[in-house]
This record gives sequence, C-alpha cells and structure tokens, in this order.
Amino acid sequence: MEDDYHCMAVTLRHDGARILAVESAMERAPWSTCPGAPVVLAATFTGTLLAEAVQRGAKQANCTHLHDLALLAAAHAADRAALTYDIRVSDPVDGLCHAEIARDGATLLTLAHRDDVLVAPEAAAGASLFKLRPWIQSLPDGLQEPARLLQWGTILGHGRSLPAEGQNDASRMPPNCYTFQEERKHVAQRIGQVLDFTRGERQPLDHLTADGFLRRED
Repeated sequence: MEDDYHCMAVTLRHDGARILAVESAMERAPWSTCPGAPVVLAATFTGTLLAEAVQRGAKQANCTHLHDLALLAAAHAADRAALTYDIRVSDPVDGLCHAEIARDGATLLTLAHRDDVLVAPEAAAGASLFKLRPWIQSLPDGLQEPARLLQWGTILGHGRSLPAEGQNDASRMPPNCYTFQEERKHVAQRIGQVLDFTRGERQPLDHLTADGFLRRED
C-alpha cells in the first residue's frame, strides 16, 4: 500500500491452511512509533488459520493499515495470479470529493461525498463515509471487498486536506491504532516523507521488485 503518507507491505508465509509467519515492511510511516507495529501484527496472526484471520480482531492494537493488508493477503492466499487495486481520490472542491477503485485496471465502483456524506451512488446517498456497512453488505459478494477498500482509501484521502499543524499531536487522538494507544501517543512524533502523486513524477508502488515486494534498504 502506498499513498501520500504511507508505503507499507505485508507478506504472509503459510502452508495453504495456516499462517506460519508474518513479515511487514514500513518504507514510509507518519509517526516515530509506527515501526514497532510489525511485532504486534506478527503476534496477532502467526499460527492463525487463513480462513479465520478475519476473526482475530485486535485491529486497534495494530497499525490499522498493516492489519487491513494482512486480512487482504489472507483472503487471496490461494490466488495464482497477481492482483492490483488502484484507488483514486480527488481533492475536495467546495466540499465535494470523488473516488473510484479499479482492479487490474478495470474500474469497479465509484462514490462521491460532500463533507463526508455520500451523494453517490444513489443506493448509499445520505450515508456517512464512516458508516457504509449497510451499503457494502447490499452489494454482490465480488464487490464487497473492493467497496471496503474504496471506503478505506477515501478516508485515507482526508490526510491531503488536513492542515499540517493539525496532524502533529498524537496525544489528542482516540486509541484507534497502534500509535494512538495511551502508552505511545504521548511520545509519538510526526516524521516521514510526504509525496504528492498528483505531480505525475511517479506512481504508487512503482519501485516494487519484480516479485512484487518493496525494495529493502540495508
């Protein structure tokens, strides 16, 4: 996963049924405490059956992005071909924001929201961006996963429009991820490189190795 503020990857080692090891890479992360999260992710999922990964919970104790990637990897552990999701989220104009998700280059779903209230698709109009479960569950099985990812990516897109000075104090945040737990949020410092992909100089994850992993810096 890569966006303006994050570049992360999760690899699950498994025997076809059970997760034997969990490897995480954090090339870019927004807080000084984030690099501790891979240890918690490994403890959460190692030894878990692939089919039961989604039942493990503990999302808020983890980096939520690594946790979501682990669940996505578990869901596709038996795939024989590579799968790529691209999520595009516009900057808001007069409060209106458009977003879409494509799988292997083909657009699957679009949405639009004004100040976090959906105006499209019609079936979800009036719903909060943060409470889309009824709409997602109403979709065919093959669209529920991309719909969850579209919601996730659209929420992540908020970071582009938040003033920088409002993103530097983790102590004010609710305990909804690894860094924002009480024992860490008071010492967390804002760090990390922020990239603006709208400039067109590079594309997210364009530096993957040939086998699909982030290049590791020694």
